[in-house]
Formats: sequence, structure tokens, C-alpha cells
Amino acid sequence: STWGFQNMSFGRAVGWAKHEWDEATATQVTLSIGVCAGTLVLYYVLFGDRHRRSRKRLQKELAEAMAKVEELRLQLEEKELELLDQDKNRKPIRIFMDGAFDMMHYGHMNAFRQGRALGDYLVVGVNSDESITVCKGSAPVMNDEERTIAVEGCKFVDEVLPNCPYIMTDEYLKYVIEKFNIDYVVHGDDPCIVDGKDVYETAQKLGKYRTIPRTEGVSTTDIVGRMLLLTKDHHQNKRQESSASSHSDNLISRKRDANDLFKRSSQFLTTGRMIRLFSVGFKEPPPNARIVYIDGSFDMIHAGHMQTLRSAKEQGDYLIVGIHNDAVINQHLGGNLPIMNLNERVLSVLGCKGVDDVLIDAPWVITHQMISSLNISLVVRGSQGSDESDDNVRYAVPKERGIFRVLESRQALSFRDIIRRIHDSEERYQKKFEKKKQAEDEYYQKRFQTEPK
Repeated sequence: STWGFQNMSFGRAVGWAKHEWDEATATQVTLSIGVCAGTLVLYYVLFGDRHRRSRKRLQKELAEAMAKVEELRLQLEEKELELLDQDKNRKPIRIFMDGAFDMMHYGHMNAFRQGRALGDYLVVGVNSDESITVCKGSAPVMNDEERTIAVEGCKFVDEVLPNCPYIMTDEYLKYVIEKFNIDYVVHGDDPCIVDGKDVYETAQKLGKYRTIPRTEGVSTTDIVGRMLLLTKDHHQNKRQESSASSHSDNLISRKRDANDLFKRSSQFLTTGRMIRLFSVGFKEPPPNARIVYIDGSFDMIHAGHMQTLRSAKEQGDYLIVGIHNDAVINQHLGGNLPIMNLNERVLSVLGCKGVDDVLIDAPWVITHQMISSLNISLVVRGSQGSDESDDNVRYAVPKERGIFRVLESRQALSFRDIIRRIHDSEERYQKKFEKKKQAEDEYYQKRFQTEPK
């Protein structure tokens, strides 16, 4: 009938319309998803990269600002030193610092320099082996005598208090303040909390506490890491590869995987101002002075170096110390030596008592021209850790001129001894290094707002 036909046509029309609507909806949804995804990609390309560049720019500006702050701080120190020199009539200001100072490095020396810059006379307490072992669970790499000699050998230190407890009680700190007539107790700007209490609370209550900024880019942890890793990433000049690994024993010539946890290079930035601050007090040799010259790597400055430099200075009036560059040292000693790069070793020697000048990148072989140019009266070397067979090449000219002398080393210690001590307890030092390295990395990430590696 007509009604049935119309009813059937209407049903088909409705079905057709529903089918068309479903297809349109699916297409629109797909299209909408595509548009959203494209919008997000476009936003990332146009704005995400801009945000990333903005972040890097801000990080760079922060680093530049921090460098400017450090520059201004060093300028302020220089002015304070000038004022101290001008005001000779006032009462000397006496400073006290303490620490383990294990494996002495220029970071320790810079802390002494900053501490002494707050006054006129610096007393340094060296923590005892026993107290360090009790508090840290393991003994320091260097023993009491070695660490005390190293601290005494720093030119910024006036007096040393040996066997100082690692954690000073209120009574002990008061004893130190009274005995040495201390005006200020100085420590790094990192908090020193033991059992929930600030170790220097007593000094703070007495108004005798001052802080100094840490020397960034160097630490005992970093140095231990270099000895554990044994790569040459910390060298300044890595173009010249060593072909003389046979000069070194197996401990020192071992290599680790390049992706090892301990891979890191020196982060310390050596500025001309820092070298100048370490060179305070250097003067031209007086007329007719007996100039003594000694050279070497002076890697990981230690008690043996300090005492040899003292002996060398006793041979004349003016001591010049020649320091060989990284490539030369590595060529002759192999492995990843030197552990400290040239700039670091220069600062370490500049910080030693008895040193009047430093010859940076000293030639391996001493010539007639060099002796005449520097007006050298005597060339010396220490007996400890030297290869006598090489003397006939390095020191042929001073021997010929009768101005060469071997000094008996007062301390039977070399940098190889220190490396062996680390590797004799390698597993323990690796675990200790991992923990401290993580803490240091977190410090620098927070300090400079850098992303974790």
C-alpha cells in the first residue's frame, strides 16, 4: 500500500542518515585528534625550543653573575689585605680553623688563604687519625704526621695544633680560643651538624664565628676519583698520547670503561687573579742572591714535597721551582699521570713555604741558556722517587758546571705510595667515592641550576 511504501522509504532514509552521521563523526574525531596533535607539535617547535633556549640563557647569565660575584669577592680580599698592611699599630687578629686535610690540595690552601685574609695570624687544628676513624668509620689516607707536615708547609698557615678532635666539644673549643687568644673561628659555608647539633654553636654564641666560601671544582673526593678511574680526562693537553706506559706499574697504568661511574674531568677554573693571590709576597731576587732551582711534577702535593722544598730553600737565598706540563709528565711516567693538571699543580706549589717563584711548563732538560737566563747558582733534586739513570740527560749541563746536588729526602713518601694506598682498599674507596660524588653533583646542580647528567 501507499502507507507501507512511504513507511519503508522513511526507514531507509533514517538508516542512510544515521550511517552518514556515524562516518562524519568518526572523520571529525580523527580530524580533531590530528589537529590537536599537530597543534602540540607546532607549539613545541615554536615555543618549547624557545623555552629551552631561554633556560640555557638564564643558566649562562647565572654562571656569569656568580663569576662576577667571585671576582668582586677576590677584589675585596685584596683591598682588605692592603688595609691590614697599612694599619700596623692595631692588635693582630688571630684566626682558628680545623679539619682533616687529607691528601693536601690547593683547595685546602685556598681555604687557609681565605681564613687568614680575615685576620693576621692563622692557627690550624689537624684532626687526629683516631678521631677521624671513630667518626668516619675508616682512617684517612695520610697519617697524623704526614697531614701535619703538609699543613705546616702551607705559607698561609702560621701555627699548627696537632691531634685536634674531629668533633670539638664546647669545652675543647673554649680551650682553643683561650689558649691561642683566638678572635674568630672560621669554617666553610657548608653546615657542620653532628647528632643534630652545630659543632661551632659555641663560637657563634660568642660572636667569634665566620664562614668562607668553598673552593669549587676541587675536593679530596674528586682526586680519589681520578686515582680510581685512571684516565687522562683531567689533563690540560690530551693531544699527546703516552707511549711510555711501561714506565709505570700495573696499578697506575690500568684503564676502566669510558662509561664508568667515576668518569669526570677537572672542573676548577684557574684565573689570573687566583694565581696572583697565591703569589702574594713574591719579590725579585736581591742582588748577588744565591738562586736555587728544583724541578719536578709535584703531583698531589704532600709532606715529602714540603720537606724537600724546605731543604732546597736552605741551600741558598731564593728558590725557583720548575713544574713540568701534563704531556711531558705523562710521556715519562705513563698511565693517567699526573693526577693533578698543570694549573692545579702550579697553585699547590705557589702555596708552599720557601717558594720564591715558579717556572710554569719548565723544560725537562736544563740548558746553559736556562741557567744564565734565571741566574741559577745551584740545581737540586730530592733523592726520593727520582730516576738516577735519567739524571745524565736532564741534569747533564748543571753536572758539567759543578752546580748539581742531590738532597736526601726527609720523608719516604711519593705520589705512587698514595695511589697504592687508595688501590689497596679500592672497594672501600669506591663506595665512599660514589656516596660523596653524588652529594657533590647535587650541590653543583643546585648551585648552578644544571640538569642531572
